[in-house]
Amino acid sequence: MSVESITPAWMHQQITAAEYDSWSEEQCAGIEVVDGMVVVRPSASKRHNRLARLLANALDTAGGSDWNADTDFDVRLHDVPLTNRRPDVVVYRADTIDIAPTRPEHVLLVVEVVSPGSETTDRIVKVDQYAKAGIAFYWRVEQAATGVPLVYTYVLDPATRTYRTGDMYTGVVKVSAPFAAEIDLEA
Repeated sequence: MSVESITPAWMHQQITAAEYDSWSEEQCAGIEVVDGMVVVRPSASKRHNRLARLLANALDTAGGSDWNADTDFDVRLHDVPLTNRRPDVVVYRADTIDIAPTRPEHVLLVVEVVSPGSETTDRIVKVDQYAKAGIAFYWRVEQAATGVPLVYTYVLDPATRTYRTGDMYTGVVKVSAPFAAEIDLEA
């Protein structure tokens, strides 16, 4: 028996944006699409989900009425080949809440919480993809052995479409950009 006969066709064929857009939310949950290929994301731990929710709640409050922050939904980086990423936290323009798919021009900041199995993707691949898509800010959260997360911030250089390394925080994140926020990660 071959791999193709026991796995769904979408796992070994490129899909288009139109095909993906016809899928239900349940079919899209837990996956990303990179260069048209479906990539299954591992289930996140409770600690990972709690950290993402804590960050999203704090950023949502700090963003005021202009910006929303939510967890776990698609950001369409490219239509051809289709690339949809599902960041752990997305800060996006509030006036785009009903626009789907969410595009990079709607997004101010993405946050990825690094977990076992996502290290290379979150530290190298997604940094490059988000920068090339023009997303102004990227935060990477490392779950340290001490239990207190480390937050690495990055700011887009629009001329080169690469990120410059910003500040690193542990315990409390206190930023003035993209807007003023103070987040206690030890809570």
